[in-house]
Amino acid sequence: MSGTPYTLDDLIYLMQRLRDPLDGCPWDQKQTYQTIVPSTIEEAYEVADAIERGDLDHLQEELGDLLFQVIFYSQLGAEQQRFDFNAVIDMLVAKLVRRHPHVFPNNNLQGRFGDQPADEAAIKQRWEDIKQEEREAKGVRGTFDDVPLNLPALTRAEKLQKRAARTGFDWKDVSGPIAKVREELAEVEEALASGDMDAVDAEVGDLMFAVTNISRTLKQDPEGSLRRANQKFERRFRFIEDNAHKPMEDMSLEDMDALWDKAKEQGL
Repeated sequence: MSGTPYTLDDLIYLMQRLRDPLDGCPWDQKQTYQTIVPSTIEEAYEVADAIERGDLDHLQEELGDLLFQVIFYSQLGAEQQRFDFNAVIDMLVAKLVRRHPHVFPNNNLQGRFGDQPADEAAIKQRWEDIKQEEREAKGVRGTFDDVPLNLPALTRAEKLQKRAARTGFDWKDVSGPIAKVREELAEVEEALASGDMDAVDAEVGDLMFAVTNISRTLKQDPEGSLRRANQKFERRFRFIEDNAHKPMEDMSLEDMDALWDKAKEQGL
C-alpha cells in the first residue's frame, strides 16, 4: 500500500490504463458491458454475503470490488462518448435530491427544511410516487415494464407482487396468502398424483410464489429469509458430517436424523 492513500481519481486513471489499446491489459481491453455483467452480479452477492455473515473486516474490500464494476462500465461509456463516471454521479445525485423533497426543498442539494412528511410511511409513499412519475416520463406505462427480467427469481417475485399491490391488487392481510399456500400445496399433490411432471413444475412454481407473498405481506425479505435458511441447513449438515461415526453413505437416514436433531438442540 502506498504512503499516500489512493483516491477516486487514481481509480479512474487505473481503469483508463487497463483499457488503453496500446499498453493496457489484454483481458480488460476485450471486455464489453455484457461480458462483465456476471462479475457485477457476483461482486454484489459477495457484498451481501460479507454483511450477512457479519464479516465486516472484509466488507471494505468487497465494496471496492463492487465499485470497480461501476468504474468499468463508466469507462466503457466514456469510450463510446455515452457517459462517464462524473455523469453517473450527476444523474444519481439529481435523482436522490428529487426523491427526497422533505430533505432538499425545490430540488436544491443545499436547501434545508423541506416539507416534512408526517411519518416514515408518508416518506415511502412519496418516494414511490416520484419513482412512478419518473417511469412515466421515460415512457414506462405498464406496472411491470421496468422490472428487470434477470433479477433472482425470488427477488423478482417479490418486486412483481409489490408493484401489483400498489394498484390495489393485494390481500387484505396475511391470512390470504397463507390460504393460497395451502391451495397451491394441494395442487402440487394433485399434479404429482396425475404423473404430469410439467404440471408439477408449474404448481411448484405457484407454491413458491405464494410463499413469497406471505413474506412480503409480513414485510419480510424473502431472499434474506431463504439465505438464512440455507445457512442454517449448511450448519446442521456440517454437524452431521463432523459427528458421523462412519461414512455418511453408509449411515441410515434415521442415524442422520438423530444427529440433525442434536444440531437443532445445540441451536445450530
